[in-house]
Amino acid sequence: MRITTITNWAYGITMVLTVLSAAAFILSAQSATQERQAVEQHLLLNSMGEELALGAEETTDEARLYVMRGEARHLDAFTIDEGEERRRDTAINALRGLGIPNGELQLVEQVTTDAEALDKVEEAAVAAYRGGNQTGARDTLFGPEHERIQTALLNDVTQFRSLAAARTQATVRSAQARSDLWGDIAKVMLALTAVIFLGVLYFILRRRVALPLVRMTGIVNRLAKQDYAVEVPNDSRRDEIGEMNDAIQVFRENGLERNRLDAERKRDLQTKDLILQMMHRLQACYAQKELAEVVALFVPQIFPGIAGCLYTMNESRSALTEVSRWLDPAHTQPSFPASACWGLRRGRLHVSHVADHDIACQHLDESGVPGLCVPLTALGEAIGLLYFEDRKKDASAVDAPQLYLELIAENVGLAIANLQLRDKLVNLAVRDALTGLFNRRSLDEALNALHRDQSARTVVCMMIDIDHFKRFNDEFGHDAGDEVLHHVAQIVSDTIGDVGTVYRFGGEELTVIATDIADGAGFETAEKLRTSVFTTPFSYRGRIVGPLSISVGIASSPVSGPTTTLINRADGALLQAKLSGRNKTVAAFAMGPEGELKRG
Repeated sequence: MRITTITNWAYGITMVLTVLSAAAFILSAQSATQERQAVEQHLLLNSMGEELALGAEETTDEARLYVMRGEARHLDAFTIDEGEERRRDTAINALRGLGIPNGELQLVEQVTTDAEALDKVEEAAVAAYRGGNQTGARDTLFGPEHERIQTALLNDVTQFRSLAAARTQATVRSAQARSDLWGDIAKVMLALTAVIFLGVLYFILRRRVALPLVRMTGIVNRLAKQDYAVEVPNDSRRDEIGEMNDAIQVFRENGLERNRLDAERKRDLQTKDLILQMMHRLQACYAQKELAEVVALFVPQIFPGIAGCLYTMNESRSALTEVSRWLDPAHTQPSFPASACWGLRRGRLHVSHVADHDIACQHLDESGVPGLCVPLTALGEAIGLLYFEDRKKDASAVDAPQLYLELIAENVGLAIANLQLRDKLVNLAVRDALTGLFNRRSLDEALNALHRDQSARTVVCMMIDIDHFKRFNDEFGHDAGDEVLHHVAQIVSDTIGDVGTVYRFGGEELTVIATDIADGAGFETAEKLRTSVFTTPFSYRGRIVGPLSISVGIASSPVSGPTTTLINRADGALLQAKLSGRNKTVAAFAMGPEGELKRG
């Protein structure tokens, strides 16, 4: 029940009890007034009865004294008493006006009759005495008739007083009982009013208002300090305090929701900041290895606790290879065909193993761990894949914001595409398109770098020329010449390996630069190149052509000369090898004290 309802009922009941107690007090006062009036009437009747009795006795006494002594003063007193009959009549009339009962009224009438008869007897006796009949007067006043009338008068007065006393005492007792009853009722009403008032004070003000307000004050103070961890107790009451408690609960829930939204907003800002940092670093990468490191560093920060891999597509766009990973994903393959991923097939995000609602990618195992594949595209082509997995099997990886996933995938894809395009441009700038070897420009940069190097490193330069190359072009066409050039370049690259770097100098001439090897080792390597080319068969359009041969000129630095003349000295040795019959190796560095050239 609501507090206002309780207080209204308590107020109404209190008012009713107050009115009833006031009415009881009024009735009690009226009863007390009636009691007082009954007492006053009792005293009045008693005094009047006594006055009647005394008046009759005094008149008789004065008349008897007069006839006994004959003194005038007694006659005067008798006469005065006779004159006071009016007072007796007045008292009797007053008794009649009091509305006394008929029995008492009859007694009063009888007293009046007896008094008048007694007055006649006494007046006759006084008149006889004054007429000289003293004996007759005495006999009349002391005779049986006078005695009878006087006794009857006194008896009537006594009986009247007894009846009046009994009646007035009964009236007094009745009025007193009613007064006490209404007084007790008024006291009970006041007691009930006090009990209700105290009950309202205790149960309403203290238990239903004060105590809950004290408890709520502490809760509100903690909520005001944004301590939303405070628990608001459940209050099932449907009153103002219950509504206030519900309002505080709503305020707390709103505060928790606001904190949650603030935390989400902060996490969102942090995520955006991390994505922005990653984008800046992706744009500053010079190689795919650096890009892979950036992705492996920032993606775990953007999506904490979620493992993953970065895959890149090969040049033929047929397979993907893992280039970086984070948090050790254990349920995907390090490399797989492009057709094994449904995300790449569909060109959009694909979720695997989420309550088996969708088909799983073939590059995942059968563990049932949720996996998310995000294809990387640029210029309408798939160039890689971002893979995420959550080994807890709660699918939190697949709940990552799709906007962020698409933003990361777009930027990573563009960064990979830019690096691949850059690598292609660099290759076009530093490599020969036909043979795939470094070009003349790269050779010049390498020689300039060696010239600037102050570490006095040994450098061996080999100038290689394909023998009778023009004959292949004339006999089989330029396509055959290109094939010959590519064949020889491949053999030289495979033979040199990590010993040095192969360049296409121009036309059918190749150059090899090897560092940190001795002149003898360089000469042996050149001979190995010449032998490998000569002994390797070459076929063109299903026909064996050849054999092919090369001429090699070698020069070294810094013992035999500076690096600035390295190409010229090696080119001179090559010219000497061609003039001496081709398919030979000639060194431009001294092999003996005379400084003669070594020929193969």
